Amino acid sequence: MKIGNIDLGYRPVTLAPMEDVTDASFRILCREAGAAMVTTEFVSSDGLVRDVSKTIAKMKTLPEEAPVAVQIYGSIPEAMVDAAKMADRAAELAGGHGADIIDINFGCPVSKIAGRGAGSGMMREPDKMVAITKAIVEAVKKPVTVKTRLGWDDSSKIIVYLAERLQDTGIAALTIHGRTRCQMYKGEADWTLIGEVKNNPRMHIPIIGNGDINTAAKAKEAFDKWGVDGIMVGRASFGHPWIFTEIRHLLDTGEELPPMCVADRVALAKRHFQLSLDLKGPITGVYEMRRHFSCYFKGLRDFKETRIKLVTSKDIDEIFATLDYVASRWGSDAPEVEDAYGL
Repeated sequence: MKIGNIDLGYRPVTLAPMEDVTDASFRILCREAGAAMVTTEFVSSDGLVRDVSKTIAKMKTLPEEAPVAVQIYGSIPEAMVDAAKMADRAAELAGGHGADIIDINFGCPVSKIAGRGAGSGMMREPDKMVAITKAIVEAVKKPVTVKTRLGWDDSSKIIVYLAERLQDTGIAALTIHGRTRCQMYKGEADWTLIGEVKNNPRMHIPIIGNGDINTAAKAKEAFDKWGVDGIMVGRASFGHPWIFTEIRHLLDTGEELPPMCVADRVALAKRHFQLSLDLKGPITGVYEMRRHFSCYFKGLRDFKETRIKLVTSKDIDEIFATLDYVASRWGSDAPEVEDAYGL
C-alpha cells in the first residue's frame, strides 16, 4: 500500500492518533514493534496559527519514527489551510524529522472538539469538510490523508458518498472509523460500510479501516473479510504497543504469538520510561508515563498496591526499582485476564 510515494508494504498496520498517548516515546515503541506508520497527537490549527509553543512542539518528530503523519484539526477553513502549511514545514518550525504525511482529523468525537464543529463535528457539514480538504491538498506538497467516521448519527451515515467526494479533492488515502460521532466509542464498530467504501469501483485510493482491532485475529479478519488496504489500531495499543508485533506475526506466518510475559513487559515499560525521560525531562517524563504504567500490567492479580506506587511516585530510581520488583514478583506470568486490553 502506498500513500503518495510512501510505501507502507503489504497489509500495513498503523498507529492511530490519540491525545495524551501518541507522543514521540510511544510512537517510537510502536514503530519498533512493527507499526508501518505512526501519527502524532492532535494538533490544533488554532494553536498553530496563534504560534502557541506547546502546539508547535506537538509537530516535532524524530527520524526513527518515519514514516510519520502530523494530524491537524479545526473548523475554520483559513486556519486549517495555514496550519497545514505549517505542518508541511514541521521540521523547520518544530525541529526533528518533520511530517511525511499531513492527516486531517474529521473523526475525533469528544465534545470539546466535535462540539465546536471540528473533528467528527464536521460530519454535519460535508460541503465544508470537502472544501477544507481540497484547499489543504492544493496548499501543501506532502501527501494529505483524512481520518473520519461513518457519519454524525445512525440516520446520517454518509461515508460511502462522502468518500468519493473526499477522494476527488486529491487526498492520498482515507481512514474510516466504523462508528458514528454519536456512538463515541460505545458498542461495536460497524465495518460493513468500510467494506462498501473499499469495494466501490469508483474508489482507487487506499482505504484504511479502524475500530475494535484489539487482537491479531481481528486484524486478519478485517483484511480477509472487508478487503481494506490497511488497518489502524488505536486504543488497543495503549499499554500494549507489542500488539503490532502480534498482528504482523499472524499476518506474515499464519501463527499467533503467545502472550508476552511480565518480565518482557517490564523491559518494554522501562525502555518507554527512559525514552519519556530523555525526550521530556524528569518532571514531565515521570508525570506523563503514569497513564501508561498500569496499562502495561493490566490483568495481573494482586497488583493494586504496586500500581499505586508506579502512578504516584515522583522518584525516578524508585520507579525503576518498582518495575524491577514487578519482574521478580510476577516473573514469567502473563496477565490472568485473557483479553486485558479489550475494548
